[in-house]
Order: sequence, then C-alpha cells, then structure tokens
Amino acid sequence: MRYAIYFAPPADCRLSLTAARWLGRDAFGGGALAWPEDLGIERERQIALTAEPRRYGFHGTLKAPFALAPGRSEAELIAAFDEFAAEIEPFELPEIALHQIGPFFALVPSKPSAPLQSLAEQAVRRFEPFRAPLSEADVARRNPERLTQRQREYLMAWGYPYVFEEFQFHLTLTGPVPEEMRDIMRGTLEAAFHMFIGQPLSVATVALFVETQRGAPFTVHSLLPLGSASARKIA
Repeated sequence: MRYAIYFAPPADCRLSLTAARWLGRDAFGGGALAWPEDLGIERERQIALTAEPRRYGFHGTLKAPFALAPGRSEAELIAAFDEFAAEIEPFELPEIALHQIGPFFALVPSKPSAPLQSLAEQAVRRFEPFRAPLSEADVARRNPERLTQRQREYLMAWGYPYVFEEFQFHLTLTGPVPEEMRDIMRGTLEAAFHMFIGQPLSVATVALFVETQRGAPFTVHSLLPLGSASARKIA
C-alpha cells in the first residue's frame, strides 16, 4: 500500500465534478464515469490520453506517493495528517491557467504563490518520517538520467525530484499528448474547463490518497479542511 498527500477540492465542488467527468473516474467514489458526448477528440483517444491521470485521480501533488516506513502505522499517519491540516490556514490562488508541461496538460497557478509553496514544503518535510526508502525500481521509474543533479539529489533525499525550488504545482489533465494532437487537445481542454481557466482557486482542503497495491487506482481516504481537524470527511 502507498499513501500520498495531495490537494484536492471537495467531491461536490464543480471543478472536481468536471475533472472527474473529463478523466472518466471519480477518486472519491472510485467508480468509472461516462465521458462527455461533446468532446473535440475521439472517445478512444480521450480514454488513452487520460489513462495515467485517471489512475491517480484529480489532484495536485504535495507529498508524492510513498510506502510506510518500517515501524510506522496507518493510524499514526492519519493522526499526523489531521494535525497537519489543522495547523495551516486556507488561502486562494488568484488565477489558474491551462498550461502544457512537456507533453502533458495541466491546470496551474498563473503566478507563483508563497502560501502554496509553503504548504508543499511543509507537506514534504512533515511526512518524510513516514516514508519508506525508495527501492531501486522506484528510482529507475523516475528516469534519473533525465533529471538535473539537484533533482537527483532530491529524489534520493526526499523520494521525489520536484520539491522545494523544483516544485511546480499542477492539476494534471492528460498523459503525454503526441505533438500532432496538442493543438486539438488544448482547444478541447479550454472548452471543457472554460469556467475555471482565468478564475481563482480556493486551496481550503487537503486529501490523503491511498493506493491499495502497486498499479491500483488511487482513491481518497480522507479529505480535511485546512485550519480545522474537527470537520473531517471520510470518503
């Protein structure tokens, strides 16, 4: 089993519902969803190009997936997660944009956000004691030969290469999109997420996701409001 600390909006938030419909899966309920009928690309291609983010569920990474360290329990992790959420105040990203990150498309903040950077840094450090060391296979999956020296150092030290100044918050919407498909995909995503692009995004919740076994879909174990552990929601 692996765990991850992610940003995710509430299950009934319009962005969550739209993203779940786009990906064809709801990470809160875990069930498959019907795809929209009015997409600008063929359904089979849509299914293929969203396969990777569909397995992970709609989210923004704060602490990348990790197995529990020896001697640590799920109950201890949940208690730490409760405390973590309670100590951080909610905030707002003034605007989100559709952005291409290499061959992927994602929703990202239009400008750097100090509160978001702080949230991510705290998550990385706070849950590090719960992380088991990476296996050789885990390291290999990150293609360390393609990383910078600093990113390789972070991968070995923190289990994920994109932390601290290398961190780039993103809400992934696709897997790798072939170059000849990118203009079509951008237009399709702009139409599907038009009500959110250019608008603010409230960062008022954090989620504990679980992967019951390697390769299984990630699901939301619990969603907590920032600033209070008393209003905990169990998925």
